[in-house]
This record gives sequence, C-alpha cells and structure tokens, in this order.
Amino acid sequence: MIAGVCGGLARSLGWSPTTVRILYVILSIVSAAFPGIFVYIILWVVMPQEP
Repeated sequence: MIAGVCGGLARSLGWSPTTVRILYVILSIVSAAFPGIFVYIILWVVMPQEP
C-alpha cells in the first residue's frame, strides 16, 4: 500500500490485491526480508504509474 506495487502487480496478473500482498509478506519473511524489500523498491521505480 506504500507505492501500489502489489496492487499494480495484482491488476496485471488478474489476481486479488489482498492475495498478492499476503504472498509478498510470506515470501519476504521466508527470504529474511531483505530481498523482498529490495525487489519492492526496484518494482516501485520500474513500474509505470497509473494515469
């Protein structure tokens, strides 16, 4: 909900934003959080903004 990355990713995949957010949190916890934060920041920069 910070930059809309999970919501945008969910929209492009046709999934529920809640499902993507839950999967992201689980993946971040399993990977010791650092890679998850790094990927989120990269996606925040790379993903186009919604008009």
